[in-house]
Amino acid sequence: MTARAADRARYDRATAHLDAPFALVDLEAFDANADDLVRRAGGKPVRVASKSVRCRALLERVLARDGFAGVMSFTLAESLWLARSGFDDVLLAYPSADRARYAELAGDPELAAAVTVMVDDPAQLDLIDASRAGGGEVVRVCLELDTSLRLLGGRVRIGARRSPLRSPAQVAEFARAVARRPGFRIVGIMAYEGHVAGVGDAVAGRPLRSRAVRLMQSAARRELAERRAAVVRAVRAVVPDLEYVNGGGTGSVQHTAAEDAVTEIAAGSGLYVPRLFDDYTSFSGRPAALFALPVVRRPGVGVVTVLGGGYPASGAPGADRLPAPYLPEGLRYDPQEGAGEVQTPLLGSPADDLLIGDTVWFRHAKAGELCERFDALHLLEGDAVTAAVPTYRGEGRTFL
Repeated sequence: MTARAADRARYDRATAHLDAPFALVDLEAFDANADDLVRRAGGKPVRVASKSVRCRALLERVLARDGFAGVMSFTLAESLWLARSGFDDVLLAYPSADRARYAELAGDPELAAAVTVMVDDPAQLDLIDASRAGGGEVVRVCLELDTSLRLLGGRVRIGARRSPLRSPAQVAEFARAVARRPGFRIVGIMAYEGHVAGVGDAVAGRPLRSRAVRLMQSAARRELAERRAAVVRAVRAVVPDLEYVNGGGTGSVQHTAAEDAVTEIAAGSGLYVPRLFDDYTSFSGRPAALFALPVVRRPGVGVVTVLGGGYPASGAPGADRLPAPYLPEGLRYDPQEGAGEVQTPLLGSPADDLLIGDTVWFRHAKAGELCERFDALHLLEGDAVTAAVPTYRGEGRTFL
């Protein structure tokens, strides 16, 4: 029996009392993945990206482990909710235009002490000031640096289109503008190198593309390390008591941690290890988050139909954004139908061994987006499901 077949047998036994669809987190794999992130971070704390977890119970579980400190959130509403729930170090990784929540933040000393917001433009500061509604608390801010790789004199850009701040001079100038402005305090710098941390460099069946990605990422790491260090020096000249410099992501933990200028690493997807993180040479993790769909039809030889399944992930559309049929091994989508809104046909010889009511296990393409489809995560410890904990959706929180 292969390791995957053994996992299937264990999952099926442990969840025999549950009616699919449902989602499962294997805590043994989750904890092993957490340990691996800490190992790769080399002594620097890992800030947990909440968008990749979207479950308060599991955020609390990982933050209770040595090597983890703080949350990286994805909306201001979520940030305030987490702070009110007892999370005392929340870095909002994306600028917000939520005026009502800015008023709450500026009017509550406990929230203002726990939450840091992201800025890269004076207009964002104007919006925050216009939203204060009389609240006089100092707002903690983090400056974001553009990490994209520019080639051929800037004619080629590789990386996410995020911050407009790129050079040390630009970031330092903005830092001086923020420092002169009452009601704000710069506490950090963030630089997320998504083209390194979030792009697989060992795609099965694509050796030339994989080699090109590795060459690009090697060049990007060198360029960014030099530029990030210069930016940090320039900003520290303005803000000597800077609390942290955040960088990286699951796919680049050890590389980013090796930079002296970086004081903490961001990661989250590496806890669940969704299918998009199978294609990396820098690490390998254990799939920890899965979802189960029931077989409801047997249309013919080599075909079964499961209920649901059309759960695509965000990003550029493509087959890699679909969930992957995982167990039993050998099932694949019908190219004429793909993953369906209400039902999904699956092809392959393993279909002939599946009966009505049996379970097919899937892995989502990305991590936390799975939780937007399920109210709860069933927690597997060893051979038994020991608890079911609510996702953000299960708590009635749909932030985006």
